[in-house]
Amino acid sequence: MALSLSGLLTLTSCNEKKFHVEGTITNAADSVLYFENMSLEGPVTVDSVKLSSKGTFSFSGESSANPEFYRLRISGHIINVAVDSTETITVNADYPTMSTGYSIKGNDDCERIRQLSVRQIALQNQAMAIERNMELSPTEVRDSIMSLILAYKEDISKNYIFKDPKAASSYFALFQTIGSYLIFNPRYDRNDIQAFAAVATSWDTFYPGTVRGENLHNIAITGLQTERIVDAENSKVIDASKVETTGIIDIKLIDNKGQERSLSQLKGKVVLLDFHVFSMADSPKRILSLREIYNKYHAQGLEIYQISLDTDEHFWKQQTAALPWISVRETEGLSSRSLMVYNVQSLPEFFIIDRGNNLVKRSQQVKDIEAEIKSLL
Repeated sequence: MALSLSGLLTLTSCNEKKFHVEGTITNAADSVLYFENMSLEGPVTVDSVKLSSKGTFSFSGESSANPEFYRLRISGHIINVAVDSTETITVNADYPTMSTGYSIKGNDDCERIRQLSVRQIALQNQAMAIERNMELSPTEVRDSIMSLILAYKEDISKNYIFKDPKAASSYFALFQTIGSYLIFNPRYDRNDIQAFAAVATSWDTFYPGTVRGENLHNIAITGLQTERIVDAENSKVIDASKVETTGIIDIKLIDNKGQERSLSQLKGKVVLLDFHVFSMADSPKRILSLREIYNKYHAQGLEIYQISLDTDEHFWKQQTAALPWISVRETEGLSSRSLMVYNVQSLPEFFIIDRGNNLVKRSQQVKDIEAEIKSLL
């Protein structure tokens, strides 16, 4: 997990917006409590204090525009903390059990990270117990541990990552480990690609240009590339050397004319990525509005890539036969991968993509869709 060294706390300026992490750790007299930033290069000490018999501490630092990750550490005992504003986070713990028995206030995401940390430790303990069970064969040990991990991933994906992919706790969940084993690994599990892609897309949208967001995006893209390369080897259809990295999580679907169309092929154009259901009552009105925008700006470089979630293919083809833009359809409807990757919570939904194939904004961030499009053309 992490940010480059340039993103570390700056503790020298009294004029900067500050966050504060304070509290008490009992039964730790004379122990050194370290406050560390979790950077891409690894943990970096920001400050430290030798605890008194009271165990009180207080650290502060410069707030950042995006969630940032730190930890409190005494020896091998760790409390993870996420900050994203000029807040005050209060931590209370007892040293012998500080990694699992602490309380934290001031940031709901920190509480979710506490829950994830406790559950990860419990998962690791369960895995170790299985490894020590001499009655199990090596195959049974492996299969039992993998079953535990799969159940854990399903739960965490549903109740944390996909529930709010822009949250710091969702980012934190992606990098949990058992020993040196990365629980969510997009290089080896296609479902994990979706988890990374969902968080990466949210960070691209809500925290654009941040090092953490770009790192997430690159990991998701690498996972997608690996997936396509494996598919290419199996099918001998796709040339793996032609897989390209873009600034969006790519989507490839069949259009209403039977041709495969992808978002990445539209690089050089401003794209309105639109998720739509033609069977909805207000569909005709919305399509008319999109037609007006398309007719006005298509010649200047605007394209619409519209994804239908309609279950009736024949109905969809009838509805899109006369539309001038790219009309594709997700055959899995509301269970589609595209909805998960782009964290679509309601329909209709749209995103704006610039000429460089970079996701710029989603509907919640757009006050005037025409003005946003004009600014990118």
